[in-house]
Amino acid sequence: MVFLDISMPGLSGLDVAARLAAGARPPRIVFVTAHDQYAVDAFEHAAVDYLLKPVNLERLGKTVAKLKATLGAPAAASAIDAVQALLAQLSAQLLPGGAAGGAGAAGAGAGVGMNVGAAAAAGGTQPSAPAPVAAPLQWIRAAHGEETRLIPIEEVIYFQSNDKYTSVFLAGGESLIRTPLRQLREQLDETNFWQIHRSVIVAARHVAGTKTDFRGRLMVQLKGRPEQLVVSRNYVDLFRQM
Repeated sequence: MVFLDISMPGLSGLDVAARLAAGARPPRIVFVTAHDQYAVDAFEHAAVDYLLKPVNLERLGKTVAKLKATLGAPAAASAIDAVQALLAQLSAQLLPGGAAGGAGAAGAGAGVGMNVGAAAAAGGTQPSAPAPVAAPLQWIRAAHGEETRLIPIEEVIYFQSNDKYTSVFLAGGESLIRTPLRQLREQLDETNFWQIHRSVIVAARHVAGTKTDFRGRLMVQLKGRPEQLVVSRNYVDLFRQM
């Protein structure tokens, strides 16, 4: 396992990662940096995780858990294999500093950060090959005050449509992304994220239970949070066995 910063004397962390990934037995790589704009490049080099400074103990613990999980599986045989396994359907406008929108800038223009999955290697594949199926979303690139944050999907409690934006509710506050909720839903793992209203998607692990209010509406209660979320009639069946 190798922990790398981005800015280093001599070769950059990305350069070192590229050389390590091209070896016969590439190590597991974690980037630790203050610069979130390099996240996409980091995952192109098969990074297991991307930690933003200052790193807190809880977030580091999640990285250690990911590393332990990957040790039970064989490492990628080559850099191309790693890229194929980690990159798919990246929106051009979300590439940091990219020509199609420059979403590397902070602000409410931030959106979904990356969707990892299968992708064709440079040079193309056979026309008859089946279309790759994108893996569920792993990261969210979101505006948080005057900063832009790279948020692991497991930290999200729920999403709520908010006029032109989507609010991302976390244990530590609320962030905004410009990705519409309907588009976001297509990139989420439906077993872990449940749509309960046309304007709300909630993380299943944060659902404590349900109750009926005085108006007869079904309400979702969250673990450790005071707010309750309305379940619309179209999604009531999701909770009939609870």
